Amino acid sequence: MPISAVPYSEVDVLVIGAGPAGLMCANALANARVNVRVVDKRPAKVAAGQADGISPRTIEVFQSYGIGERLLRESVQVHQAAFYNPSSSGGIELTSRAPDVTAPSARYQFEVALHQGAIESIFLDSMSALGVEVERSTMPTSIDISKDENELTDPASHPVRVALQRLDVPEGQPQEEIVHAKYVVGADGAHSWVRKQFDITMDGEQSEFIWGVLDMVPDTDFPDVRNKSLVHSNHGSALLVPREQDRLRVYMQLEDKDIIDPETGRVDKERIGPEELLKVARRSLYPYKLNPTTGILWWTLYIIGQRVASRFSIENRVLIAGDACHTHSPKAGQGMNASMNDAHNLAWKIALVVRGWAEPSLLSTYESERRKYALDLIAFDKTFSTLFSGKPLTEENSDGVAPEHFMKTFQKFGGFTSGIGVHYDPSVAVLDRNQELASGLVVGERFPPYKFIRAADAWPFEIQDVLPSDFRFKLLVFTGDISDPLQQTRVKSMVANMQSFLNRYATPGESSENPRFDIITISKGRKEGFDFLQFPALLRSHWSKVFIDDADVTGSFGGKGYSYYGIGPEGAVVAVRPDGYVGVIASLDHVEELDAYFASFMKIPA
Repeated sequence: MPISAVPYSEVDVLVIGAGPAGLMCANALANARVNVRVVDKRPAKVAAGQADGISPRTIEVFQSYGIGERLLRESVQVHQAAFYNPSSSGGIELTSRAPDVTAPSARYQFEVALHQGAIESIFLDSMSALGVEVERSTMPTSIDISKDENELTDPASHPVRVALQRLDVPEGQPQEEIVHAKYVVGADGAHSWVRKQFDITMDGEQSEFIWGVLDMVPDTDFPDVRNKSLVHSNHGSALLVPREQDRLRVYMQLEDKDIIDPETGRVDKERIGPEELLKVARRSLYPYKLNPTTGILWWTLYIIGQRVASRFSIENRVLIAGDACHTHSPKAGQGMNASMNDAHNLAWKIALVVRGWAEPSLLSTYESERRKYALDLIAFDKTFSTLFSGKPLTEENSDGVAPEHFMKTFQKFGGFTSGIGVHYDPSVAVLDRNQELASGLVVGERFPPYKFIRAADAWPFEIQDVLPSDFRFKLLVFTGDISDPLQQTRVKSMVANMQSFLNRYATPGESSENPRFDIITISKGRKEGFDFLQFPALLRSHWSKVFIDDADVTGSFGGKGYSYYGIGPEGAVVAVRPDGYVGVIASLDHVEELDAYFASFMKIPA
């Protein structure tokens, strides 16, 4: 076909790969009304198996996009973990049970399990309502970034050229399309084509641990079949995860090195099948029985590889996310969670740059934040998977893993495995100062949940539900007790200074509500005598934006939010990023510190 006949198009963002990371990114960008396309070479979405665990923090993220209720409705909640170790009779026995989540500030004190295809469907339906569909049976064949520095630095340019090939078009119709994109996100898995085109290395190592996975509806007398169960036996380790529709996922350790293809170093699925895996699982779970009632629903094999890409970005124009930039064991359930949170971190930054609100340099914080997290994850994963895959402590094996040591490690890393303890270091997106003004919050960590009372109607609200992922920065103004004349004066002075700050970022001709910021007011006081109209107009742009730190009408919860966040009677202003992380804290007397934060990356309208 002549070159002139090849269809040509432009797009703000091209996402390559429609797994959890790619769909999280595409859905987020669609919500931001960014012109986004997502392509995948697979003709259909995942139907069964694959990843299945969602951490408490990721549930919060789903909730922030308005898709949390469906996730909770379709999934299975995992509240408790059971620990099994060798018994004197040669089988295994229950050693202890403990909460599955050990992160006190988590809004959801549980994990959920749901197969990857159902998770992808949640994104697909959300995107479809916004007019974005996955273009399937479509694969990239070449990708090039402009060498022109002016083009690379011009936010309006489309410097990335991608050739796409459609695998399912009728004969005689164009199979190739040339796409010019402002940004490309490579979310195309552990064997990422995008990563390889730019010779990005995956640094790390492959462990000696080989694992098999089975999905089934079990007939079993194992008493903890509906809890997450971590099993150390003399015949290898196993992990059991309850799933939706009475299903069970079983991970089991394999010792047969013959499963490895010596030429590729990868697991060869031709050398072992699901029946052999079932035998291994039964040996690990003895004396309990394990029989699939409707056959094996899905199975796979893998070697634990713990690697992180040497870089996550090329010229801040092509960025990789998910398994394309980090791989690790699934034992702690971090793979899909890490992947989707990569995309959650990246999407708002791309959206703000595409809209012309932020400098392209903001995109550099994606790699600095998420690569450090990935390295921390690998370090944790090495510790956890080594303990999990290690032989149990017995009389014959004095160097084995002691049950209490394994359980303490499981609990110690609760903040990490839950996703709650993820911390981003200082950068243009994290201004680490004034921490003492809100000692219960951590600059660079996600804003923790708490229930406040809406002033207008005494309706209790979870504060995270007024911080949706709508690509606006939330300015939470903790006013203190405005009935105190001195505090009232401080608030009025603060409002004048904040109005000046907001005016700088207001676009001429736009509505009075600044689309970049959402102001939430949280006051001290009692609902019975509170008048939210006493606040200056800036702090009550809508009646639903004013809250009181007071108990609910039944007196059963609430009223301690200021102390929970470590905020004194003098109040504070907390700027929360669009992804829910605390970006900066300022005092009411020095709101100009917000200027210092936002001036480092946000553009002032012309």
